Amino acid sequence: MKNKILLCITIFLSVLFIGVVVNKKNHSFLNEDKTIKVKTKEEQIEELKIEDYVTGVIAGEMPASFEIEALKAQAVASRSYAMYKILHNKDENYDVLSNITHQVYLTEEEMQEKWGQDYTYYLNKIKNAVNETKNEVMYYNDEIIEAFYFSMSNGATEDAKSVFEEDLPYIKAVSSSWDNESLNNFIVTTSFTKDDFCIKLKLENCQSIKIDNINYSASHRINNLTINNQEFKGTEIRTLLNLRSTDISFEIRENEILITTRGYGHGVGMSQYGANGMAKDGYDYKQILNHYYNDITINKMV
Repeated sequence: MKNKILLCITIFLSVLFIGVVVNKKNHSFLNEDKTIKVKTKEEQIEELKIEDYVTGVIAGEMPASFEIEALKAQAVASRSYAMYKILHNKDENYDVLSNITHQVYLTEEEMQEKWGQDYTYYLNKIKNAVNETKNEVMYYNDEIIEAFYFSMSNGATEDAKSVFEEDLPYIKAVSSSWDNESLNNFIVTTSFTKDDFCIKLKLENCQSIKIDNINYSASHRINNLTINNQEFKGTEIRTLLNLRSTDISFEIRENEILITTRGYGHGVGMSQYGANGMAKDGYDYKQILNHYYNDITINKMV
């Protein structure tokens, strides 16, 4: 009987050990210091404390001149996104990249270069935003969310499914009236020669340009369209022509194509300029986050 008990204990501990090994990466944030492995543009892997990483991300992703409540909202969004990547990134060597593929991260040296004589002021401001939201992340159904965000909307945000073909119940289109023509570069017009337009889109026949069958989303972003009988997604057009958003209108002239965009970014999740507008109107960071993300709760990590 004693041997059977010992055998059961041994099997239980073995299973527990295997489970810990298998889930080691997924639960790395449960350690006391909460670290994240960042792959830099120099292809180096740096292990950083989460709060230090979030500080560098805010410096890279949001203007430090923004209102403190907007910076705090960004801190929670960036921390949530980072923790989501720790849990779901399948690469065993790193959790996130330090560029726009995931989140732009700046070192203190890069912050100094960016801000110059305002370095100390802006760094302290961002650190305050990080400290005042320390360890806070957003949850949906008790799971940390993939907290997408972007620069400036066209007056409304976009469903995640329309852009990333991923149905995220906590990211649906919402109004963002704080993004409007009062903002610099809200509306931008870019000119292309017909030849350049055709080359960038790899159009086969460019004797004339015909744009039709434009299908818009509810937030007036282009889902898809046809140009000279070739079908494109709005996201493809934005990438190929390096446009600011997929809220696109065209004007075809004799020798050029004028393209006008509204807003800046993919449109999914929190609008950073919208968050700043809300902060100016007296909303706190939790109200900002609950506006841009649906049915979420904001709690500290375990």
